[in-house]
Amino acid sequence: MTAHHPMTAHPMTAHSMTDRTMYFQHSDEIWSEHPGLVAGVLLATGITADAVVEPRLHAFNTRAKARLAAGTEADLPEIQAWRRTFSQMGLKPTRYRCASESLLRRFRKEGALPRIHPLVDLCNAVSLAFAIPVAALDVAEISGHLEVRHASGDESYLTMSGEPESPEPGEVTFTDAAGHAHARRWTNRQSGRSAVRDTTRTVLIVAEGVHASAATDVPDLVAALADAVGGVWPGTVRTAVLSRSAPRFDVEV
Repeated sequence: MTAHHPMTAHPMTAHSMTDRTMYFQHSDEIWSEHPGLVAGVLLATGITADAVVEPRLHAFNTRAKARLAAGTEADLPEIQAWRRTFSQMGLKPTRYRCASESLLRRFRKEGALPRIHPLVDLCNAVSLAFAIPVAALDVAEISGHLEVRHASGDESYLTMSGEPESPEPGEVTFTDAAGHAHARRWTNRQSGRSAVRDTTRTVLIVAEGVHASAATDVPDLVAALADAVGGVWPGTVRTAVLSRSAPRFDVEV
């Protein structure tokens, strides 16, 4: 049975970092501009591509269907809040959608999502159920720290098909110490560089909410996902909920 270790986030300090330690955080500018942000993180080891997750997917999908029964994804407060956030960032929210809205839209129209990898399928199902964007990144493909911050414009981004792009200056990205952008337009699109694949063993999962009840919903999502991941894979799971006063999650790799 997987061991679940709640991990307490802590303020940034000046202690020396070893080459076996990475960390995830949001920049202070992001916290200033989006004071309603609640970020949950989960680190999971021992991931494999041969796990069976169907029963758990069904439970989360049932919850998503119940929420969509009364309307569309655009009616959900979680999605409305991200649309306002995208507008605040100068993005047209019906052109650039947060990941959970895109998933819900496809799920509503097609009744199911394509299967990609057991962990990705599980994260997508949880994202559907909570209407909150969930990003799963292969830790082996992240160089040093990973920070959600405004792009300078010289970061490198790889699409899922392997095409190179450069984020616009000022765009919110997930950027590592080597200048690799692991997401574009914040919660809009992940990079193919750190996408979960059959060789992935350790993952960093990030869930971000900006709606009124995010302080309750994001921890609930992280707890549900930790329970699901821990029940499927034999590794360890550690979690934290980040804040402006405790923005960093350290990862021993």
